[in-house]
Amino acid sequence: MLGALRFIWNATRGARLRPWQSPYIKWRMETYSGLKAETIGLREIWQIAWRDRRQFLRFLAWTGTMRGYASSSTRQQEMG
Repeated sequence: MLGALRFIWNATRGARLRPWQSPYIKWRMETYSGLKAETIGLREIWQIAWRDRRQFLRFLAWTGTMRGYASSSTRQQEMG
């Protein structure tokens, strides 16, 4: 859960009080859904997230896993 919140916090940088206006979130939704980024708003993001919530949660779990790999790799490089 912490990994998911960390991802959302980082992905919405510059638009945290209105994440549906985040350029990064719009870009991700555009590449995922095929909708044009200019047409994506709160309603479209909510519909996509709700419709594909299992995939979305799996993606957030994956980002936490990748962060774990990245941090362990960084520690190994610092040690040796």
